[in-house]
Amino acid sequence: MVKKSNHNIKKSTSTLITLADPSSLISEQFKTLRTNIQFAMVDKKMKSLVITSAVPNVGKSTISSNLAVTFALQGLKVLLVDTDLRRPTVHKVFSMPNLTGLTNLLTAPEASIHDYIAQSHAEGLFILSSGPVPPNPAELLGSKRMRQIQEELENAFDLVIFDTPPLLGFTDGQVMAANTDGTIFVAHHSVSKKENMLKVNEIFKMVNANVLGVVYNQVPVNENTTSYYYYYSEED
Repeated sequence: MVKKSNHNIKKSTSTLITLADPSSLISEQFKTLRTNIQFAMVDKKMKSLVITSAVPNVGKSTISSNLAVTFALQGLKVLLVDTDLRRPTVHKVFSMPNLTGLTNLLTAPEASIHDYIAQSHAEGLFILSSGPVPPNPAELLGSKRMRQIQEELENAFDLVIFDTPPLLGFTDGQVMAANTDGTIFVAHHSVSKKENMLKVNEIFKMVNANVLGVVYNQVPVNENTTSYYYYYSEED
């Protein structure tokens, strides 16, 4: 049983369109993304999902958060974990403090997951923020302690979503992609470059990541496009 943390999560989460306007077109796109992920994992029970990108500033954490809300609205007990121990963002999306979190769990073998998980104001959605920025993020995420924590989290929740650091330049995201059931890659219309996406594809192959698809973020709206968020599977 997950206890309610003392963290104070405010209700003003302007970036969470799935909470602010659940019937909006963008919210419907997140529901479509959720459905496509579930279909992609039809032969295996999905307990863990990584959301990652090639570079920073592509909206990865906003998409992770909205997707977590969308799964929770379906009735699942969902945990969103900020594993970007270098540049944590999830706590900002949910307007919550980040004094303690995953780092504390990783560095204290006796610590309990229940002491660091916060219940959000969205029913069924819980948050594990990153905690203090450590000097050795990749080593912590690749440790046996992290695998133990991940197993405990997956046993406690229907779905655990990991928001990871960008893949290029750091090994943190690679470690998480290699040890979870599925990976969603986030690309940005004006930020992501073809050469970077090709490099990421090689990384996914190297770590044998189960890439479920790509979210193409911030596509300009014109007469042919009606949404900022798109999803397509590898087969498309």
